Amino acid sequence: MDLAVLAALGAGIAVVTGLGAGIGIGIATSGLMQAIARQPESQGKLIPWFFVGMALAESTAIYGFVVAILLIGKLP
Repeated sequence: MDLAVLAALGAGIAVVTGLGAGIGIGIATSGLMQAIARQPESQGKLIPWFFVGMALAESTAIYGFVVAILLIGKLP
């Protein structure tokens, strides 16, 4: 197989990491809303941890995006 085809295939696979990040953020948001609905007084304690989780989930998507850009840059 040609290296350009492999680079394009790798870039496509790397972009799929955004799908996983989206699902992860959706699950985290759902969990946060359920926790706040059960115990509204704990909202102040949960929000900072929610943002930490969102940042970690979003970083995987950003890494995948950067890898995809690097692989596309290798295409002739």
